[in-house]
Amino acid sequence: KQWYQRRVRVFTLEQEEYKKEGIVWKFIDFGLDLEASIELMEKPMGILPMLDEECIMPKATDMSYKDKVIAQHNKKHPKFSIPSMKSIKGMEHPPHFNIHHYAGVVGYNVEDWLTKNADPLNDNVLDLFRKSALPFMGTLYEDCVPAGPKERKKTFQTMAMMHKKSLNELMTMLHSTSPNFIRCLVPNETKTPGKVQAELILHQLRCNGVLEGIRIVRQGFPNRIPYADFKQRYQILAAAAIPAGFIEAKAATEIIIKALGLTDDEAKFGNTKVFFRAGILGRLEDLRDERITEILTAFQALARGWLARKI
Repeated sequence: KQWYQRRVRVFTLEQEEYKKEGIVWKFIDFGLDLEASIELMEKPMGILPMLDEECIMPKATDMSYKDKVIAQHNKKHPKFSIPSMKSIKGMEHPPHFNIHHYAGVVGYNVEDWLTKNADPLNDNVLDLFRKSALPFMGTLYEDCVPAGPKERKKTFQTMAMMHKKSLNELMTMLHSTSPNFIRCLVPNETKTPGKVQAELILHQLRCNGVLEGIRIVRQGFPNRIPYADFKQRYQILAAAAIPAGFIEAKAATEIIIKALGLTDDEAKFGNTKVFFRAGILGRLEDLRDERITEILTAFQALARGWLARKI
């Protein structure tokens, strides 16, 4: 869900900007539509709700849960499949079913799922931790008062329920703010300093969407500036081409772009902004710096000449 929210923010909004500005743009499907996968995981009769239901069923087992999931989704949901016998041959813990996530196909073995999801915590152990002589341990568990049988039944929550609640709270917070995402990469699986596993890093880049970010930057127009700002900053590059008197910012921008020889593929004119391919704005900044240097050098020469003649 986090990645889906990030995809909506980074990719869809990026391309919607082109549409809003009237830029001719073919919508790119990056294969990031995770709605079907999310639906398979958490909608009614999905993987997690069925797991919660099985946890409260008498005489339920991991295998009975597996059979129900396969009967419910196999050949019925596009993101669900069963691994072939050839693909799991020789595995110590072969997957019982596959879920087709955005980053690839992931196999799941359901052994001990019911036990882990129920997350049973012995009341005696909980009470022992709460009454611990170690102040820090007692503080950690001071709110964890063992419940009686009736209360335990009323407040029964599985790990899946708690995870969903925590995730929904996080998503609510993300939707109410303007989040920035920091992507952390694990260089190797052995925690060895100076060791880099290229395949591991590439897999992480593919899973967290960095490669798709690079693709959309290369195919799109990552830099955009309002016409008034562009005119004010870059009219120095084509001052002679801009007519005297008042001129609309968009018209002035078109004159500057034409004078600089930028092609239609390098710059696009939107309704309120001008869009550039990656690297174009950097070139314009270099040209601007060179032009300012030329002007200042000429001004210094005139000033020094005047001072020399005056002396």
